Amino acid sequence: MRILLGIGGADDSLQALARTVERAVEAGDELTVAIIDEGGTERSVEEVESAVTETLEENGVDAEIRYVAGDPGSKLVDVAESEGYDRIVLGGGTTSPMGKIQLGSTAEFVLLNSHVSVTLVR
Repeated sequence: MRILLGIGGADDSLQALARTVERAVEAGDELTVAIIDEGGTERSVEEVESAVTETLEENGVDAEIRYVAGDPGSKLVDVAESEGYDRIVLGGGTTSPMGKIQLGSTAEFVLLNSHVSVTLVR
């Protein structure tokens, strides 16, 4: 399966990275990591790239790393659909005090507009 993982600087993105790499090892998925810069997150793009590289090396996964510039949601959907990916994986957001999922703008856009299956990792 061809997987496109969209990852930014938030904690949920790093959780999605760990779980997606774990699955890639188990299932033999072809993984591409798309680093997005949403701004206002805990980590810079450089810190995210370092975490991605470290996680991939620790698990022996050979994955393409690319950068997504512009509107991240739109770009992720475009890349996934135009390049024949089977699934987009994203961090699943946070939970409100009332227990409801709160999605970021990128995750919401991808969920509402992608014709490719989307997995939210929580």
